[in-house]
Amino acid sequence: MSTLSSVPTHGNYHGYYTKRPFLNDERLLSLPSELFKEARVLDVGCNEGWVTCEIAQFYGARFVVGVDIDDSLITGAWRRRRAVWSAQAPTHPKASNEGENTSSKVSRPRKKRKLQDVESAQLNETRPIRHYFPASCEHEFGSLPIPPSSNRGKTIFPHNLSFRAADWMKSDIPEDSDGYNVVVAFSISKWIHLNEGDEGLKRFFRRVHAVLMPGGSFVLEPQPWESYAKAKRMNQKLKENGKELMIRPSDFEMILKGVGFGPAKHFGTIGEGGFSRPIDLYVKV
Repeated sequence: MSTLSSVPTHGNYHGYYTKRPFLNDERLLSLPSELFKEARVLDVGCNEGWVTCEIAQFYGARFVVGVDIDDSLITGAWRRRRAVWSAQAPTHPKASNEGENTSSKVSRPRKKRKLQDVESAQLNETRPIRHYFPASCEHEFGSLPIPPSSNRGKTIFPHNLSFRAADWMKSDIPEDSDGYNVVVAFSISKWIHLNEGDEGLKRFFRRVHAVLMPGGSFVLEPQPWESYAKAKRMNQKLKENGKELMIRPSDFEMILKGVGFGPAKHFGTIGEGGFSRPIDLYVKV
């Protein structure tokens, strides 16, 4: 990727999650709990990978790839992956069932652990205890080494997670060829709309539809029209493009139905202040 301007005209804010910090992203919490289970997931406009890491680590996804137009943000996403791995509680890969009989399994009681985390009942490879070690551990001692995928499995975090620096609006990434069960687009519709115009936004929706498997889900967090005004002041291109826009966020559902999605499932308005936005889910029909 070529170096972008220091002005985040694509919504590629550095330090975005210092302004919108979370331990558990409330947008993900608002969605059906089984949405990501065993799924191939694409996170478009992943920024520094906070949401991408959470989906891969905690929601049971088989594989997740985050893509962002800003290669420096992708560098940060890889760092985030290692930091999240370093903070989670120790887990153990599943033992092979080969050569074991029923009596041997019964004779091995599971060791009880006194864990003060609300996720303690879910301590296993796919839903580990997150934020188990304080961030100070990594700061003082460095990141923990990531074991080979052969030890844990390719569908277990962090091996089920990857990142790509690419303008996904205009170019494929290798992972697209196998399709996805879920595509996530948090807080990027405004930036696609302002940079690429009405036709570019429609092209994005068609592209999402094309890479989704039948019955796949598109999770969209559209920014309100009122927020476009501030963004248009970032540079002349966005200002000029903004004057030509005829589509409004209230039109998105109709356009997506025309592309080949079913009616929107609305999960309410999530967030506070300038981050208060609707979360909608569309299923490919």
